[in-house]
Amino acid sequence: MKPTILFLFLFSFLSSHINGQHVPTPAPNQSQPIVIKGAIAHLGNGQVIENSAIAFENGKITVVGNANDRRAYPNHKEIDASGKHIYPGFIAPNTNLGLVEIGAVRATRDYSEVGSFNPNIRSIIAYNTDSEIQPTVRSMGTLLAQIVPQSGRISGSSSIVELDAWNWEDAAYALDNGLHLRWPSSYSYSWRQRRLDKNERYNDQLEETKSFFKEAAAYMKKASSTTKNLKFEALRGIFSGGAKLFIHTNTAESIEASVMMAKSYGITPVIIGGRDAWMITDFLKNNDVSVILGETHSLPNRQHGDIDQPFKTPAQLQKAGVLFAFSGGDNWQNRNLGFQAGHAVSFGLEYEDAVKALTSNTAQILGVGKTVGTIAEGMDATIFVSEGDALDMRTATVTHAFIQGKEIDLDNKQKQLYKRFQTKYERQQN
Repeated sequence: MKPTILFLFLFSFLSSHINGQHVPTPAPNQSQPIVIKGAIAHLGNGQVIENSAIAFENGKITVVGNANDRRAYPNHKEIDASGKHIYPGFIAPNTNLGLVEIGAVRATRDYSEVGSFNPNIRSIIAYNTDSEIQPTVRSMGTLLAQIVPQSGRISGSSSIVELDAWNWEDAAYALDNGLHLRWPSSYSYSWRQRRLDKNERYNDQLEETKSFFKEAAAYMKKASSTTKNLKFEALRGIFSGGAKLFIHTNTAESIEASVMMAKSYGITPVIIGGRDAWMITDFLKNNDVSVILGETHSLPNRQHGDIDQPFKTPAQLQKAGVLFAFSGGDNWQNRNLGFQAGHAVSFGLEYEDAVKALTSNTAQILGVGKTVGTIAEGMDATIFVSEGDALDMRTATVTHAFIQGKEIDLDNKQKQLYKRFQTKYERQQN
């Protein structure tokens, strides 16, 4: 056997026996109608049904009602969820989930590209459905994610994926529907000196960004062009309204500056990060700008800010009428997405508003709110059942999860390791 063929055979064998054992087989399409009875249903629109009956068929929700109603469900598989909670699937925005396996290993990182302006880069084609991380995330109720490239001034396009699929084509839920701009910062962090320093190139970077958009806008006005500019062509969606512009920035000054630049081209952007968003709620509301917050479990943006400001910001945005969503951080940290919202509840955010900021708000901001994000008739059956409060780490135990009606295998590497070593120590005690 030739060395190359032997290597490929051994690599395939080891991959299937080492990595494959921790990645459950993707679920088949729903083949039988299902009804879940008795759960406290958090519908994702602010409403709650205490004793619910949720039925779905062919991946779509067909009934949202009360289990006390004397209604028959012929040919339905019935799941008794009495005393449990049911939620729309959480949606993780702004993550590199599936683009990196081990952060310290360069060969497993595929979320960055060389150069500063790369709007033509598509994150979806690098998405790895065989990662061992996605099963750990979906086992906590996060069933969809926005996969975002993370380098340069314009990083490229993001797509929304289902977290159970054979390949990226199967995973794709909404393709290339967002473009990501990272607004220049007036300060930069020096890892060598461990402090913030003034960004000496700020004005140049700002001018480069504005010039790029100005040139792109001029390109769009051409009736036809014999030579296609792939970078400018990739911006066509945000100028026509077919895609959303996501601007990554945190300070009040940069939020206002970036929004005004986008507005000058008729674009209403979404802010990602938005640590100072609480300071300019009137500006955000008046300009209809949504915010995808950075992690709630973090320090304040300003040196002399309140230590609990990140915990309070969601309630302040909600009170001001600003549409916002939670994000769970990069990669595996999205398994804690629900707990980011749960912490905000302790600082003034209403519980059902927190659920909305994990589900329907996120879906609306990402442009998929017509099909997912709420439990309602005609919507995708992308839902999960938890034994207790899914926003509380003490009680969040997901027992069932469905993506478009497909019942997801909730096993994962962490659960297998837990079972393995639990057995080991039980034997030692005996």
